[in-house]
Parts: sequence; structure tokens; C-alpha cells
Amino acid sequence: MTKFDSQVFLRSLTHRPGVYLMFDQHQKILYIGKAKDLKKRVSSYFTRITEDAKTRALVQLIANIETIVTQTENEALILENQLIKQYQPRYNVSLKDDKGYPFIFLSSHDFPRIAIQRGPQKEEGVRYGPFSSVAAVFETIELVKKVFRLRSCKDSFFASRTRPCLQYQIHRCTAPCVNYISKEEYAATVQHAKLFLEGKSEEVVEALMQRMERASDRLDYEAAMQYRDQIRSIRQVQSKQFVSTRKGNVDIVVALKKYGFVCISLMMIRQGKLLGYKVFTPNDSENLNESDVLTAFLGQYYLCDCTDFPAYIILNHDVQDRALFESVLTDKASKKVRLQLRVKGQKAKWLHMALNNAFETLQRRALVKSRLHDRFIDLQNKLRLPEMPKLIECFDISHMHGEETVASCVAFGVEGPIKSAYRIFNITGITPGDDYAAMKQALSRHFKKALKEKLSLPDVLIVDGGKGQLKQAEEVLRELGVESVFVLGIAKGPSRKPGVESIFLSSHSVPFDINVYSPAFHLIQQLRDEAHRFAITAHRKRKGKIKSLLEEVPGVGVEKRKVLLKHFGGMQGVMSAGILDLQNVPGISSGLAKAIYEYLHGIKT
Repeated sequence: MTKFDSQVFLRSLTHRPGVYLMFDQHQKILYIGKAKDLKKRVSSYFTRITEDAKTRALVQLIANIETIVTQTENEALILENQLIKQYQPRYNVSLKDDKGYPFIFLSSHDFPRIAIQRGPQKEEGVRYGPFSSVAAVFETIELVKKVFRLRSCKDSFFASRTRPCLQYQIHRCTAPCVNYISKEEYAATVQHAKLFLEGKSEEVVEALMQRMERASDRLDYEAAMQYRDQIRSIRQVQSKQFVSTRKGNVDIVVALKKYGFVCISLMMIRQGKLLGYKVFTPNDSENLNESDVLTAFLGQYYLCDCTDFPAYIILNHDVQDRALFESVLTDKASKKVRLQLRVKGQKAKWLHMALNNAFETLQRRALVKSRLHDRFIDLQNKLRLPEMPKLIECFDISHMHGEETVASCVAFGVEGPIKSAYRIFNITGITPGDDYAAMKQALSRHFKKALKEKLSLPDVLIVDGGKGQLKQAEEVLRELGVESVFVLGIAKGPSRKPGVESIFLSSHSVPFDINVYSPAFHLIQQLRDEAHRFAITAHRKRKGKIKSLLEEVPGVGVEKRKVLLKHFGGMQGVMSAGILDLQNVPGISSGLAKAIYEYLHGIKT
């Protein structure tokens, strides 16, 4: 590695504003920052002595620096956060859940559809959001479908219809696909839905009342009743508010550090109603303070995805370049946006609520970490390992009657799941239903890649299965010359009930004697369940069978499917329902409700 010559580089650096990108010897971006004066800011890394261990480690790894000069500091701020979101450098504050914020989407079709949207926004249309709560988005979409009966189907489905679908029969759509409603009338309904989503419910009610009166005057009582029902539904929504406050569009963003963790709590208030809240956690909180995390969040959230800007963003800590943020957000929103620190009255109550949410989250996370640490220690003791395992991986196989086989790999450290290390393997070239061959192929591909790229190997490897699956793992590791991995298998007992599984260890012909109530056993179960969940999710995504899942549930026939879909307003509602919700459906017993829930969510019994 050639040492980076900072002095030569700094001599040629400009004093203009811009963004700087720091690279390591493999040309991987380590850090992205913005500066009002590039020369002064970048020079500070090499001319000042810092007590921050993270910054010192960063400087030691720098092999190259590139800069992008901008016209203004505002442009630099926006560009910095776009690049951070794109590349997610190791030394920038990276917030979990910093992408994929849900929007409510209305397409630009002649008969627009309403849907939830995440990720790249390629389709033309109108978007409302982003929202902090997926549940709130689904609830709002279902409400709009119920009140305004807008279609939610994809355009390909819409174009192929020759008769109305179930959504029309349960009064969630007006069936524009078969011309049951004119283009002009549907457009008027879409306009009402837009006003409703913008919080202008009174304008919608007034318009519907006028249309109801006109329908009554021309003796069209059926239409008048439909308008009356819409007005009643909107009134019910207005009376069922999550938070009773005066009107206002406010976001509350608080950062809290406790128990060695930092988290962000976001609450979104629109038209005086709480749309929901969400918690974000940095990937590395040890050397971060609340102000750093808030600064990173404001950039990643508001300068990248946000299209719905509140008048006020209330913070519990000051942030770097607060005036600059206000200026950039005001320009982007085309209205005044203020960052507030000291608030009173209702805003203070909201702030207190957000802080309470953050505190509860940190308490739960600390408790989970403590329990997980105890489980790792107990596993070390039970397996008589020389030291506590730092990395555990678990493999599972999923297929549908032998077809579309996939294998999943999940990874846990003492901090919890390591989602970046999760992997899915599409299995090919085996006899359908041969789980042993599928497991061997997945393990072979995984460990060959790990050895080739010099990745960390697990201290403990768990395979979902008995002695046969365990044998496959042993053969793969022996062929590759891997001796440092402890292997075990977890198999269902004769009754196939949770809690009575058998644990098999390498070179042991009989199950390992382990207390099923021990923390170690619970850890093995936890990894097995997570691997199964991840495999089932990937398999169903690959197979594309989410809409027909009810047809596969044992004990659910045609009539019960109809009752379930009608009760919950479609498959989405069924998937979101809990066991108690399913029990409330006529004809669904408690046992069948449990079976439906477990099948739809991939829970093994």
C-alpha cells in the first residue's frame, strides 16, 4: 500500500465549496463529506490532533481523496447526502431503514390506481409521503378504497378484465375495468381522494353534500345514498383521530443515547393527526453523539426521499449547519421550513412523546442484547467451546413440492442478526425434493466464496435437519479443509412440536442432551426460525404465489376463502390479520385461525 501524501494533495485543493470522497487502497469509499471551503475542511483531518478514535482510524486508511466542486454550499449539502445514500460508506453515519420509505401513490392512468410504493419511483403519478409507518399507509389506502372505491390493481390486470373482480363485490372498487363508471365520474372521485389525502376532508364533504342534493333533486336516490355513505365514512374518520390537537404539519425528530446505543425517533403530524412513528438506529453507535446522528438523519431523510415537507421540524439537539439545512429545505419545499429546538405547549407534548418512544426502544434493545449475550455464553458452555462464539450461521431449505428450491443463510452475532450477511441460494441441477443435495450445494457455494474472498467463517454452523443434513455439512467442510467450524443440526421430534426438537452434533450418533428451557437451546431455535422465515419469504417471492396462498392452506376451501377475503377486504388484509382477528371471521375456528396464520407467515409447527 502506497501511503497517501496529504501535503501534495492539499496544495492543489481549492477553497471553493464542494464534496470530498475518501477512498481506501481498494478504491472503496470510506467517507463522504461536504465543505464550505474544501481546502480548510480536508486539511483539518491531517493538521489537527483529534481524540476521536473513529476519525483517527479513518485517516490511517485513506489511500486517495477525490473532490466534487459545487457552486454553493447548499448544492454541496444536497450532493453529499445523495452520495451517502447511494454508496453508504463505512465511516458515515448509516441509519437502518434509511431507504424504502413508503409512499401513497396515485398513477397517471386514465383510471388512476392507488397503491403503496417503495424504492425507485419510475411510474408517473402523484405521491404522498414519505410516511414513517407502513401500517399507517396500508390503513389509509384501505380507507380510501372503502370511501372512494378507487382501483388498486395493476394495469396489466386492469386491461385483461372482462367482468368485475372481488374488490367490486365487496364495495372497494367501482369496476372501471368493465366501464361500470365513466371516465369523468371516476376523475371526480380521484379528485376527492386527493383532497382527502391532503387533509382537506371538509372540502370533500362539502362537494359530496352538493352532489347528494343534486342526485336527490333528480330522484336518483341510489346515487344519493352512495354519497351519504361516503360522507358518513369521512365523518367517522374525522372522529377517530390518533391524537386530538389543533391543526398543524410538524415532524418531531429526536436523538437519544443510552445503554451504549443511539436511536432516532421520528413522529409525523399532519393536519393535527399522528400518522405514526418510527425508530431508526445507526449501524455504529459507539463513537456517535446525538447531534451527529441528527445531522446525518436530516440529510438522508429530507434531502433524498422526502416530498412532503412540514412547516416545522422539532429537534431535541442542535445540528451542524442548522441555518444551511433550513435554507436548503426551504428551497426544496418551496415554502418556509424551520428547525426548532425550544418549543412549548402542544409541540412540547409531541417532543416528550417522541423522547419516550426512543427511550422505550433503547431499553428494549439493551434488554435483548443482554439476553442474547447470556444465550451466547450458555451455548459456549453447553458445547464446551474454548471461547464465546462471535458469529453463528444457520442454513435452511425451502421448496414447494420439490419445485423452486431455495436455501437460506442467516447470521447472528452477540449484537443480534447481521442482515448484511443474510444470503439466499437458488438451487439448481438436483433431483426435485432432494433436501440433502440442496443443503450440500448451498453450503459448498457459501464456504467456497468465503474462503476465496477471505470472509469471516462462523464459529458455529447450524443446519435445519437431522443426521442426514449434518452429514452434508461435515462433508463440505472436510472437502474444503475447514476445521475451525463447530457444526450441529436441529431436527423436529416425533410430534413435530416446537420445544421438543433434537440437537445433533458432529460425530455423535444420538441426540445431544440439552435442556429445552436453557438459553442455548432458545438461541438455536431462534436462528432456525429466522432461517426458515427468510427461506419461506424468498421462496414465495420467487414463486410469486402470494395471491394464491389461501388456496394452499389445509382446511380452507372455496367458501371459507370467500368469507376471509370479504371480511378483510382482500388478501392484503388477511395477511395483516392476527390469530384473534381470524377467529372473529364467521366459520373460522380458533384452531383453523392458528393454522391459517402459521401457514401464511411461514411458522413451523
